[in-house]
Amino acid sequence: MKIKPLSAALIAAGMLAVGTAGAFDLTPGWLKSKPAAPTSTMAAAAIANESAPPAVPMLAPQGVPNYRQIFKEEGPAVVGVTVAGMHKTEGGMQGLPPGMENDPFFKFFQGMPGFQFRGPQGGGQVPFRGLGSGFIISSDGLILTNAHVVREAKEVTVKLSDRREFSAKVLGSDPTTDIAVLRINAKNLPIVRLGDARNLEVGDPVMAIGAPYGFEQTATQGIVSAKGRSLPGDAVVPFIQTDAAVNPGNSGGPLFDGSGAVVGINAQIYSQSGGFQGLSFAIPINVALQVKDQILATGKATHARLGVTIQDLNQGLAESFGLKRPDGALVASVTPDSAAAAAGLKPGDVITAVNGKPVVRSGELSNLIGMSAPGEKVELKVWRDHASREITAKLGNADVKSTQVAENEGAIKPGQIGLSLRPLTSDELKQAHVNHGMLVENVAGPAADAGIQPGDVLLAINGRPVESIAELKLVLQGKPKSVALLVQRDGNKIFVPVNLG
Repeated sequence: MKIKPLSAALIAAGMLAVGTAGAFDLTPGWLKSKPAAPTSTMAAAAIANESAPPAVPMLAPQGVPNYRQIFKEEGPAVVGVTVAGMHKTEGGMQGLPPGMENDPFFKFFQGMPGFQFRGPQGGGQVPFRGLGSGFIISSDGLILTNAHVVREAKEVTVKLSDRREFSAKVLGSDPTTDIAVLRINAKNLPIVRLGDARNLEVGDPVMAIGAPYGFEQTATQGIVSAKGRSLPGDAVVPFIQTDAAVNPGNSGGPLFDGSGAVVGINAQIYSQSGGFQGLSFAIPINVALQVKDQILATGKATHARLGVTIQDLNQGLAESFGLKRPDGALVASVTPDSAAAAAGLKPGDVITAVNGKPVVRSGELSNLIGMSAPGEKVELKVWRDHASREITAKLGNADVKSTQVAENEGAIKPGQIGLSLRPLTSDELKQAHVNHGMLVENVAGPAADAGIQPGDVLLAINGRPVESIAELKLVLQGKPKSVALLVQRDGNKIFVPVNLG
């Protein structure tokens, strides 16, 4: 993810270069009973040994995690992950030479329709190398890391704590949860001890081990700052927020609890500078293991989809719907032909529970649905017309519906626009400050020629709001020679004429 200067950004805690080549007693000791004053014999012994280094206790104070012991026992199972490959450039700013993106000339023209920079060779591919972390979960070489660490990688190398290096095979990766599973050809390897993230509480101590900026076997510590965080674009994962220092290169490394068990995988940081600023986010190990099991069984992970756009409630909205508390996920829209539509969900419904599990925030619904299996039936508790009711929904497949393509694959024909779109998530809608729109994932043909770019948000076509592929196709069925697209890019709304002749 790009780091925007002087603007806060959620960034993956990976390091990438593109170019040419239970509860704890934390009571401090001074609040407890004071130790007895040293006797004259003790004092004499201290004087006699004043030249010797002070003895370091092997056990941590009562109730405080023994980070030394955790690192000694678990550190050998933490690995470095180095990747290399070719990154495909699509033109625009992605094709600029290193450092050119800050040139005032290009910054002035960036985002204007029709402006594309493809570099000396008109775009193509550039080599890249990246660094991340991981950890061994089976003695025969099974390793967990982040999907973004190995994305586009042609070569993956794992470096053990004893400095041995192995070529790794990517068994599978899941961009939705940002989990990847690797395998190396080795035996009798050290492994981490796996814990349960559900037992964590805010304030519990945690420890991260990884390779920030390539500095291998680096340990940092902190506390759990929050649980169940829903981040923009990652609503399926209920992130663990900590203040343990995590930096680029820590991606994929383990987060340990105070007992030394892995409870999470460090994945993202919130930063205005690109470095650590006290906000780190880890994927719960329970989520990672569920995805791992699917990858080992089928080579991929699948996720369910309900087919609704949702948002959080505030007190004013709750009162308007007759709710005493602003708990639940408010349905803003229902996708046609989706599981939600088939179940009879309507805009204005408030989903307050899934299979008996309460939904307080919209992100909790996204997690409960996203980690379910396609085809699974769920019981939804819904608040509608000032009364609660039960609705059964058979979930769809997110892999089928997450990306909707406006045209069939192949050559772009006259009358086709060349856009690959998907609906915005509720978090993306809030981040973009819009109440509808479709995210441009890929672009070709007339749309590309007009300057539409991946990452643009399509808001309207010929003045008609676009909330689904069906609405776009309805306009294109008339085979117009040109259309006017209203798109939002970098917070600015612009009209872009597209010639379809």
